Amino acid sequence: MSEATQSWVAEGVRAVIGAHAQAQDAGRTDEVVALYTPDGVLEVPGMDPVEGHDGIREAFKGWAPTRPQLHVVTNTVVTSAAEDEATAVSDVVFFLRAEPGWAPQLVGRYDDTFRRVDGTWLLHRRRTTYQA
Repeated sequence: MSEATQSWVAEGVRAVIGAHAQAQDAGRTDEVVALYTPDGVLEVPGMDPVEGHDGIREAFKGWAPTRPQLHVVTNTVVTSAAEDEATAVSDVVFFLRAEPGWAPQLVGRYDDTFRRVDGTWLLHRRRTTYQA
């Protein structure tokens, strides 16, 4: 794969990751769902895997913010890249805003698989782990 293609893939992957965090923090559930393939899978510790658009929609509706929140996703490394599939690992810190200010709630990692569908990069699988 050419360097230009690798850069293009990495740019697409990072755009999906950023759009996901911003839509989730704003409570825009339908935008989050639209970032997944129709057969997408979400794995979160302590839960059975959530599958498909309907399952992902229900999960994110249940997690809709009730106060300001922020997912800071950083250190994204694209670990494999092809023209139609890619994987990446990112670190994430989740903050909530309370009376004294922003406070970190958890630190974790996303292991993501992406697929390109009709020219658009989408999440196919997100596995979240929490760091102790």
